[in-house]
Amino acid sequence: MVERAALDLDALAVSDRFRLFNFTRRDDHVTYLWILRSVDRRREVHQVQVGAHEVESTLRELAAHHPDAPIMDAPGLRRRLDELATDGVVHRFDDASRAGSLAGYRNRQSVYQFSELGYRAYRAVEGVLGARVEDVNLSRLVFSDVLEDLGALAEANRTGRVEDVYRRLSRLDSVMEDMGRRSAQFHVTLGEILRSTEASPEVFLRHKNALLVHMSDFMAELDRHLPRLDRAVHEVEATGLTTLLSRAADADERLFMDRSERLEDWHRRWRALRAWFATEGGTPTRAAELGQATRSAVSGVVALLRQITEAQRGGVNRSTQLRHLAAWVFDTPDDGAAHALMGAAFNTRSARHLGVAHEDGDEFSPSDSWHDAAGVEVSVTLFRNDRSPTPGVPKPVRRDRGARTELRRRQREDRETERASARRLVEDGAHERVLDDSDTRVLLRLVTKALESRSVVAGRLSSATGDDAGTLVRLVPSDQGATVRTVQGDLHLPGFRLELATRRGK
Repeated sequence: MVERAALDLDALAVSDRFRLFNFTRRDDHVTYLWILRSVDRRREVHQVQVGAHEVESTLRELAAHHPDAPIMDAPGLRRRLDELATDGVVHRFDDASRAGSLAGYRNRQSVYQFSELGYRAYRAVEGVLGARVEDVNLSRLVFSDVLEDLGALAEANRTGRVEDVYRRLSRLDSVMEDMGRRSAQFHVTLGEILRSTEASPEVFLRHKNALLVHMSDFMAELDRHLPRLDRAVHEVEATGLTTLLSRAADADERLFMDRSERLEDWHRRWRALRAWFATEGGTPTRAAELGQATRSAVSGVVALLRQITEAQRGGVNRSTQLRHLAAWVFDTPDDGAAHALMGAAFNTRSARHLGVAHEDGDEFSPSDSWHDAAGVEVSVTLFRNDRSPTPGVPKPVRRDRGARTELRRRQREDRETERASARRLVEDGAHERVLDDSDTRVLLRLVTKALESRSVVAGRLSSATGDDAGTLVRLVPSDQGATVRTVQGDLHLPGFRLELATRRGK
């Protein structure tokens, strides 16, 4: 199994990738989903780049079979496709060949295609929407396939068949990933079933036999294959693990990874596969842990079955109690009696005191009784009319020329102070001295603008440049990093160093 590289991304790269899901949070998110489905429909027929008119035509085709599909005009589609391009879900290109006139060319006849990460984000959303509880299962037949693949892998490495080594290792990696995903989904779904049995015990009772048989067969097959799988893993390693992984890296056809990266990747995959079946130092394997979790789940299912059976035999459970209470409330003579009955059943009473928040909320613990806590002042308006006091209609603004003149003078002084600080930063630099408040404020504003204009390459911040009023700052990658001392404390920039200069033309 391939280890996920998401933990190696920094916060900026994570935020950029989260931006791919912005369309799911818009008010018309369903419309964006249908637009992406139309683009994907064109991609399935090998039309990678599509225009707004082609998306409109595909939406009409989808609307013929799906009434929920929206029908939109080209300008509305183009606006939404541009927003998807801003989020990075699709790429936008200007295609002059699609413009039939000069006016059409000036209107920028754009074409769109999925970005790599954008297509993954779209497929992730479709995967969540298309998930079905009925699909989950623990595959017991997979163990015999894994055992056969391990035997064939050892034979292929022993005889030097490089392509067979690569095919068998790739298949084992896919099987391990699928088995981990299936087991996680099964136990999550089983927890949902056990949690919801009180509301719908009929569903649980209808599937209990199939559920117990399925888990029992899986555990029996797992117990039968665990020792054989352990021996098979060690037999593969006995044929030469270094040679095995080297052959897999040589046959790997991933173009954008060099051989050392492919070799390290296959080492990670083999360690993950080995952790599933090979015992070492008394540490339980992942397959053994899965079997233990399944046994615990069987015990939980049996206990819940006993509880439901006893409740139905006695005829009293929460469901029947609520039905009886509902019948009593329905038969009450008036609303007052119904409210009294519900209040007695759930121990609810109307509040007879009036309370507001204390000015210092940390002075008293939330667990303190209102009788022990200090009282607060309550306005007469809130007490008599149940309305919070308001300051009333705002008074007209009074013109004060003296105050406005003073504000302008302070603004001029602030601007001169900032210009002087910017000159000091360029001439003396930001290091080897302690920055005062004005220098710190100017430097932080420059660094903020540099980060806003950042460029992220391969999940890393490669460089960033920002300028303000003629002063230029550049964040350059550096292994040593940089530290700027200020009167308020130290500003650490791990992985970057600061370069300050005056922008040309100023």
